[in-house]
Amino acid sequence: MAHGMRTDTYPPYLDGGGRGWRDTATRYALLPLRVFLGVTFIYAGLDKLTDSAFMKDSGAGSIGDTMRAVRDSSAIPALVDLALKNPVGFGYAIALGELAVGLGALFGLLTRLAALGGALISLSLWLTVSWASEPYYYGNDLAYLMAWLPLVLAGAPYLSLDALLHNRRRQRSGGLS
Repeated sequence: MAHGMRTDTYPPYLDGGGRGWRDTATRYALLPLRVFLGVTFIYAGLDKLTDSAFMKDSGAGSIGDTMRAVRDSSAIPALVDLALKNPVGFGYAIALGELAVGLGALFGLLTRLAALGGALISLSLWLTVSWASEPYYYGNDLAYLMAWLPLVLAGAPYLSLDALLHNRRRQRSGGLS
C-alpha cells in the first residue's frame, strides 16, 4: 500500500467553496508594504519640497551641506560630486522622484517601474548618505531597498490601477491576455 505525504494539514477552503483565508492573505500580502512605501515616499517628497532650509545650496539642513558632509564617507564619492554640481537641482530631482514613486506605489500605477525607481533612490541614498552607518542596520536606506524588491518582482496585481487597466485590456481582447 502506497502512502502519499500530505503537506497541507488545513482544509483548503474555510468557507466551503471559494478561496480560503490563506489564499486571500497570500493574494493581498504585498498590499501593506505597497501602502507603507507609497505613503512614506509621498511624505518624504512633500517634506523636502516644503522645507525651505532643505532646498538650498548651503546652510543648516540644506541638501548641499548634507551632501558635503557625507562625501568622504560615501561608497561612491563621485556620485556625491555629481549631485554637488547642482545641489538644489538634485534636491528637487530626489523630492519629485520620491513623490512620483510614492504615488505610483500607492495607487498601483506602473507599479514595477515605480518600485524600481524607489529601489534606485534607496540604493543611491544607501551608497551615499547612509553608507557610513555602523552597524549597517542603523541606516534605513538598505532596508527600503530590500522592501522595494518584492514590488519590483510582483508588481501590484490586486487593488491597483495596473490591475484595472489589465482587466480592461483583457475584456477588450476577448479574454485572451
